[in-house]
Amino acid sequence: MIIPTIPGFRHILKGIWWPLLLMFIWDVLITLLYFAQPERYQEFQSSALSRTTLTLFGTVIVLFLGFRSNSAYARWWEGRVLWGLMINASRNITRLALSCIDSADARARELREAMVVNQAAYVHILRCQLRGTDRSEPAYRLLPPERAERVLAYTNAANALLNENGRLAGQALAHGYIDTIQQSRMEAVNVDIANSQGGMERIKKTPLPMQYRFFPQLFVRLFCILLPIGIAPYLGIFTPIGSSLVALMFLAALHIGDELVDPFANNAHDLPLEAMCTTIEIDLMESIDRPAPPATQPVKGVLW
Repeated sequence: MIIPTIPGFRHILKGIWWPLLLMFIWDVLITLLYFAQPERYQEFQSSALSRTTLTLFGTVIVLFLGFRSNSAYARWWEGRVLWGLMINASRNITRLALSCIDSADARARELREAMVVNQAAYVHILRCQLRGTDRSEPAYRLLPPERAERVLAYTNAANALLNENGRLAGQALAHGYIDTIQQSRMEAVNVDIANSQGGMERIKKTPLPMQYRFFPQLFVRLFCILLPIGIAPYLGIFTPIGSSLVALMFLAALHIGDELVDPFANNAHDLPLEAMCTTIEIDLMESIDRPAPPATQPVKGVLW
């Protein structure tokens, strides 16, 4: 996620510089063609592509892009809300484990610390599953080797850890460390965590409909191709500059929408999952007096 209010120019150009360069070359060719035969060019332009046609076409494209960007941002914001719920639920399950399993017995201490560490590992493994990165690093870093191997054997390792915490709560009940009401409260928090994970997986595995992705891409590129043809008689030698600036705005809006569609990817515009998971890990590790990692810092204006 980009932190500064005004993003750097490289963030704007990343992903669109190549089509923008092609558009600029096309603009230059159209401008040279106009100056080579201005009379025939104006005759063709006035009969085939008027300013009214370009204006109407551009208006329709703006409506397409606005609707698409709103849909993409809604997915991005829903992902952020779900991760906010995950942060709160992680703190809640930790508080319940520490306050309910309050026996000084060594077995009780082992159970509550295992629940807390499991939750810290859970959010990191869930982050890796959503981003498609290696999930073994946080598993072996936070969990005992035998537990990490057992969890990673599952296709959905995050869900396996959530089930593990449910079993630990059952063991605490069987040993008499908690009562049924306390176990039910822990299970309710685990249900909230599972619901948040399910919502994230729904966003991740359900792309925007094909029409939302294909038609804006097609119309924006077609408009950028037609634009210099229509404005060359009015801008003259400045046609490549004016047309490229308009293309930059349309392509940037298109590219940002593409990146917001998947809020859990690993791009500059996506959610800072690593920072949020590290925040959870810090809170949980400090609650059981274990070393906590430093907070994640922005890298060149981007929080990952």
